[in-house]
Amino acid sequence: MPSHVIADYMTPSPHTIGIGQPLIAAHEIMRAHQIRHLPVLDGGNVVGVVTMRDLHLVETIKDVDPQTVTIEDAMTPEPYCVGPRASLRKVAAEMAAKKLGSAIVMQRGRVVGIFTTNDALRALAEAV
Repeated sequence: MPSHVIADYMTPSPHTIGIGQPLIAAHEIMRAHQIRHLPVLDGGNVVGVVTMRDLHLVETIKDVDPQTVTIEDAMTPEPYCVGPRASLRKVAAEMAAKKLGSAIVMQRGRVVGIFTTNDALRALAEAV
């Protein structure tokens, strides 16, 4: 039986955003690249993930200005991170159990990919 690892299904070289960037910058990246998840970096280290849903939730708060409020205020800290050789089955099970929309794929301390529910659905479609 073939070994199915995250590297086979992840989106490589994902876009990222700095923790101090304004919310509007995340919107621009997400719109331009038609994506919904951005790993958040602080000095090159992954410190969180921000999703389109996170942005919308924060922006519903009174007096939130997407031009000045930063990613740090909208991100989910301590994102789920895995290595590129992580088992597809284990990662998908963990994401389902914890209701996560993505796993950030790390190698030697650097973001090398992102595995989202869309990637998981593509893997499922290939399996059946």
